[in-house]
Amino acid sequence: MDERPAGHPDLPGHEPAAAELARAATRAADDLLAAPARTTDDLSSPPARTADDQSSAPARIRLGDVVPAPERVAPVPDADFVLTADAVIRVSADDATARTVARQLAALLRPATGYPLPVTDAARPEPAGDITLALVDADNLGPEGYWLDVTHDGVRIEAATPAGLFFGAQTVRQLLPPAIESPTPVGERWTLPGGSITDRPRFPYRGAMLDVARHFFGVPDVLRVIDHLARYKLNHLHLHLTDDQGWRIAVDSWPRLAEVGGASEVGGGPGGHYTRDDYRQIVAYAAERHVTVVPEIDLPGHTHAALSAYGELAPDRVAPPPYTGTEVGFSYVDPTSERTYEFVADVLGEIAALTPGPWLHIGGDEAFKVRPDAYAAFVERAQRIVADTGRIVVGWHQIAPAAHAEGRVLQWWGTNGEDPVTADAVQRGARLVLSPADHAYLDMKYALDTPIGHDWAGLIDVRRAYDWDPGAHLTDVPADAVLGVEAPLWTESVTSRPEIEFMLFPRLPALAELGWSPRTTHDWAGFRDRLAGHGPRWTAAGIAFHRSPEIPWPAARPAPAGSPAAIPTQPGPEEPAAPTPTAVPAPTA
Repeated sequence: MDERPAGHPDLPGHEPAAAELARAATRAADDLLAAPARTTDDLSSPPARTADDQSSAPARIRLGDVVPAPERVAPVPDADFVLTADAVIRVSADDATARTVARQLAALLRPATGYPLPVTDAARPEPAGDITLALVDADNLGPEGYWLDVTHDGVRIEAATPAGLFFGAQTVRQLLPPAIESPTPVGERWTLPGGSITDRPRFPYRGAMLDVARHFFGVPDVLRVIDHLARYKLNHLHLHLTDDQGWRIAVDSWPRLAEVGGASEVGGGPGGHYTRDDYRQIVAYAAERHVTVVPEIDLPGHTHAALSAYGELAPDRVAPPPYTGTEVGFSYVDPTSERTYEFVADVLGEIAALTPGPWLHIGGDEAFKVRPDAYAAFVERAQRIVADTGRIVVGWHQIAPAAHAEGRVLQWWGTNGEDPVTADAVQRGARLVLSPADHAYLDMKYALDTPIGHDWAGLIDVRRAYDWDPGAHLTDVPADAVLGVEAPLWTESVTSRPEIEFMLFPRLPALAELGWSPRTTHDWAGFRDRLAGHGPRWTAAGIAFHRSPEIPWPAARPAPAGSPAAIPTQPGPEEPAAPTPTAVPAPTA
């Protein structure tokens, strides 16, 4: 079986034997030891330590040092497990879905360890020294929970679903030394702390949004963002696909949307768009990591790019020139024209056919020039069109006054917890995803001197991103009406993958903990200490991040003299734009 991930044609196509894998690991280790020191800048964290560099050695990892915080942690002193070169990853022979997760875990661990880690069938009794994944009947864990047990003899992950196994594997990843994120072999003792973890999420919807309309980001950048979400047990990626500055998804029935509407972006760059195959690749890559893609076609406002492609949709029937600024609220499709609704039905129908997830996001915000009665009529008809595709409608909370549609979800981005209009929509049956702009908007600056971003919703440092409760944030909205949280990243000022990461990290893990962890675990002091240990992980993985002064990052070696001090606008040679391919391919299971 070909186990290469979709979209990575550079991976080897054969399945080498264990001896070949060991030789490859030895060669890679020799190359690593001979490699020159890498350079850094203020976006990238310092280089990972080597086995000989004890001055910057991180503190010993404890079982509870996981982000997001697990529901229950039971450490067992002196029961640590050491992963060795002859370890295997075991899974029941008849569990094809569990086997997929086992292969993913092996792919995560092979590059840094250099170990073959073959995936093989489970045996009883389980041999010592291995990692075992098992699907079990465990209603108490829910659809995404897992149980992890670490002993001298081995590691065992149990879950009721493949998603639970996958999230348990992410925890295993975090319990290994930070160097596990290295794309090449590292001399390290690969120890996991002993004990057990029982874990499951607080909210079913945990996500982030990437705006690819203001600035376009190619498929490799989106795949890397998906990897970041999966690392912290987030399970939804909201793609803001259309706006005034660009239309980013090909629609066969309206081809000029991408050809004309996609050929611009903020500042006048070349823009770009996803072909149908590009979008399928994104959706499939996300699904393999238990991330659901939520596509957004913003309507009836934020539509200048669509109008520039098809002037017949404009109220005056005149196609405007492309827009490359950052103002909002001036554009809209004609809500009184039947041609508009043909357009909406065609576009949403094609997007729904490409998207296996249950959600279709119709935007709905900042349509300032549409009369309230015409706006409500448009939203109600658009909701029916979404229902006709078999999907559930999502919209920004401005759609709240419109008549309720079965299952509809409002994404709330306000800054004031008093919102009687949204509360009324909840009383009529709406559910909420919370994205308060003054806590969850990741395009806000960390501090006044942050080189990119905005501050209209305030400055959002890590503590502000962390210190709020989604279940009690809105007045007169019960906790059971909240599906979860989403952290949006708007990209008016974000132009490159390193800039995306700089704005995501370290705030994304804070939002992830709010979505996953029980409220009883919420503790800023504890979180900041746990988060500090992730700086070396991001360094090893080549992830750019903001070294927030709020976080007690481990001591690190200084950057070499003369390192650049500006945020890079293109990935450097040590910062691959695409997810790092597995260094050692999987043997045949």
